[in-house]
Amino acid sequence: MRRIKTALILFALLAIITGGIYPAIVTLVARTAFPAAARGSLIFDAGGNVLGSSLIGQQFSDAKYFWPRPSSTADHPYNAMASGGSQLGPTNPELAREVSERIDALKAAGVSAPFPSDLVTSSASGLDPHISPEAALVQIPRVAKARGMNEDDIRSIVFRMIEDRALGFIGAPRVNVLQLNIKLGDMEGKAYGKR
Repeated sequence: MRRIKTALILFALLAIITGGIYPAIVTLVARTAFPAAARGSLIFDAGGNVLGSSLIGQQFSDAKYFWPRPSSTADHPYNAMASGGSQLGPTNPELAREVSERIDALKAAGVSAPFPSDLVTSSASGLDPHISPEAALVQIPRVAKARGMNEDDIRSIVFRMIEDRALGFIGAPRVNVLQLNIKLGDMEGKAYGKR
């Protein structure tokens, strides 16, 4: 009986420490040291409305916006509750069909080859908010035409929005699609609108 009592006391203490005290300390430190990241890296408009997160991609289909990397999450694109890739291997005919359809859609929208792979294949999470600089640059003529803007002006925005590798050597240069589209709206003097 004594051992059961000791085990229950230890269980209760560990539950309080690992289930209450530790998470509270970590949350307090995160909110103090990294306030934006601790709150989901949310992006707000001038009125304080949440436009999205810089960490989760969003669907853009309007020609005036840069398009993100395709998402293969269940139910709807960029569904954070269903994060995961398509699990289709490189020799799978279904993947070849999907890539072919995406290439056809890009061609129909006026995007010229070569097509960067991140515009025709989904990421492992299905939530990737970034595209490569090449994927952004190849879309400039389409976006410029839809917005009635100069391609060079849009190109300069894209180059300013390129994020370098983490710590200078981890990953690849990238462009956050949501932030780029918001910046384009700011440049035109228009609020970020319907996608």
